[in-house]
Amino acid sequence: MTVSAAGPGAAAQTCRVNLGVNADGQRAYMEVYEYDFVSEKPSFPGGDDKFMEFINAHRQYPARAYESGVQGRVTCSFVVNSDGAVSHLRVIKSVEDSLNEEALRILALMPAWTPGRLNGIAVPVRVIRSVPFRR
Repeated sequence: MTVSAAGPGAAAQTCRVNLGVNADGQRAYMEVYEYDFVSEKPSFPGGDDKFMEFINAHRQYPARAYESGVQGRVTCSFVVNSDGAVSHLRVIKSVEDSLNEEALRILALMPAWTPGRLNGIAVPVRVIRSVPFRR
């Protein structure tokens, strides 16, 4: 992680998001701001309560995992881009493959967020959220 300036007198912590391998066979990265280091944090339309309502409305507990008693919280990271679009979804704390896939599926359905801002300028921000699975 690095500290990056975003205008006169402003500094915010950033991290690099892995974009995969480019056409030249080299790893490509995108630098984004960390959630806790922007002046205005990105937000789901309607706030955190609406975020949980969205997850609950779209979650389809994988049958085999449910029957086997598998449960837990899949923690994921994603980028809220400066236009509010969500991208670069990743599981950072796994529970079980089918639950991980379901968490990513749900998060991929999210509408655009209100972007994060640093000194009034919309910037890409890495967000970390968990998707709970309880029997």
